[in-house]
Amino acid sequence: MTDIASRRAIEAVWRIESAKLIAALTRMIRDVGIAEDVAQDALVIALEKWPVIGIPDNPGAWLMTAAKRRAIDLLRRDKLRGQKYEEVGRSTKLLYSEEDLHAAASGEIGDDLLRLIFMTCHPVLSREGRVALTLRLLGGLTTEEIARACFVPEPTVAQRIVRTKRTLREARAAFDTPSREELQERLVAVLEVIYLMFNEGYTATAGNSWTRPLLCQEALRLARILAEIVPHEPEVHGLAALLELQSSRLKARVTPAREPILLADQNRSLWDRLLIRRGLAALERAQSLGKPLGPYALQAAITACHAEARTMEETNWMRIAALYEALSRVMPSPVVELNRAVAIGMAFGPAFGLQLVEQLESEPALKEYHLLPSVKGDFLFKLGRMDEARAAFERAAEMTRNERERELLQKRAASCGLTD
Repeated sequence: MTDIASRRAIEAVWRIESAKLIAALTRMIRDVGIAEDVAQDALVIALEKWPVIGIPDNPGAWLMTAAKRRAIDLLRRDKLRGQKYEEVGRSTKLLYSEEDLHAAASGEIGDDLLRLIFMTCHPVLSREGRVALTLRLLGGLTTEEIARACFVPEPTVAQRIVRTKRTLREARAAFDTPSREELQERLVAVLEVIYLMFNEGYTATAGNSWTRPLLCQEALRLARILAEIVPHEPEVHGLAALLELQSSRLKARVTPAREPILLADQNRSLWDRLLIRRGLAALERAQSLGKPLGPYALQAAITACHAEARTMEETNWMRIAALYEALSRVMPSPVVELNRAVAIGMAFGPAFGLQLVEQLESEPALKEYHLLPSVKGDFLFKLGRMDEARAAFERAAEMTRNERERELLQKRAASCGLTD
């Protein structure tokens, strides 16, 4: 394996395993900042050794072993003895056998991830800090990627992450599942971070994969757990419904070569009908609780319109547009307005959609959002304005940091030339 191929493989493993590593290390060290540093140290060791010895059969367990050894070394060097060191010594052993490696990879990682989410949603943290830290630790995003996702400068994100870690350390935030009362206080934040975690898996911000299915699966698993823990909150079921319905389309979103497939071109027979049924049932549960639908339930209702349509042509775009109107009231956002423009364009024609998109071009928050020129290009293409459509798709391709998405947009730009 070449050095380049080896590095790409290691980066792929890191994106999958980093959140589990950090969660397990936080349980050991009780400091999320140090846990992330130790996990990064394990990555450096892998970058040095794997090009020589090859990728291990169980890379996640290999990284966990290296990280735990590094954690113990760090505790020794810093003379952190006493109760914390004794607890680590009792609960942690160095892993040598294949059986041990398998146990490390399949232990209490799921519980650790849930505890990590509760920790990053601690009430002492600002919303911006929670979002940045969660995307970093659970989504595996770089500071640059988080900045693009949040529409803020990169130095601002870096400062937020440092400040948030320091706040958690100073508050001595416990790495435990909170009590029922504490859970209720943090519920909105917990739902948000699981939602963000899923979104990063559904459409990756950067890299050479358009989707990260394992991240989606983990977010869906956590949403299901929350629906059991807090059964009387409609938004919990709304989020579960949304993730079930979105997950049903994952297999149809990429070709065997992992190239993106847009919604209009997807083979709907590949949509997972079991996940759709689960999603619709969760949505019905949210609606049955007698409270106004929140942003997650409304998004689930929108996704349900797609799930229930046998073809693109049968989609109830007028209902989708109405649901986006309702969503814009409970969760005002330029991105929601852009999605509403798409729905209106599909319901009433591309000229109406284009008019709304052009009004959004002056929105500062969408200045670096690649989907704005992408949507504009689609409407221009449907209106036969090929030169303008090509320019819009090329602009979108320049703005995205996802390689697969860039290739798709470049192909769409090239297709405008073929129809001249």
